[in-house]
Amino acid sequence: QVQLVESGGGLVQAGGSLRLSCAASGRTFSSYTMAWFRQAPGKEREFVAAINWSGGRTYYTDSVKGRFTISRDNAKNTVYLQMNSLKPEDTAAYYCAAKLGDSIYGRNPRMYDYWGQGTQVTVSK
Repeated sequence: QVQLVESGGGLVQAGGSLRLSCAASGRTFSSYTMAWFRQAPGKEREFVAAINWSGGRTYYTDSVKGRFTISRDNAKNTVYLQMNSLKPEDTAAYYCAAKLGDSIYGRNPRMYDYWGQGTQVTVSK
C-alpha cells in the first residue's frame, strides 16, 4: 500500500512557474512507477508525465514537453513536477499516482493503483 499527498499548487500568472511535490508513505516507494495526471472542470482526467522507479526514464504528454519536468528522490519518497512557462490551459487539479512495474508509457488512469487527493493549479491570463 502506498499513500500519496500532493502539495505545491496555487495561483500563478501566465508564464510563471510552480513546483508540485508528492510525498509517498511506505518502504517500497522505489518499486513504483510514478505519474502526474490533471483534471480540469468538466473534462476527463488526463496524463501529464511519468517516471520509472530509478528516475532514469521519463515520458510526457506533448502539450507539456519542454515546459514541465518530472523527477523523483527515492531517499525522500517524493516525486516532483516542475512546471515552467505556465499557460491558462494548464489550469486543473493535479494528481499524483503510483503503480507497480517499470512501464512509463501507460496514459490511462486505470493503469494506476494509488492516487493522491489532488492539488489545484490555477493560471491566470
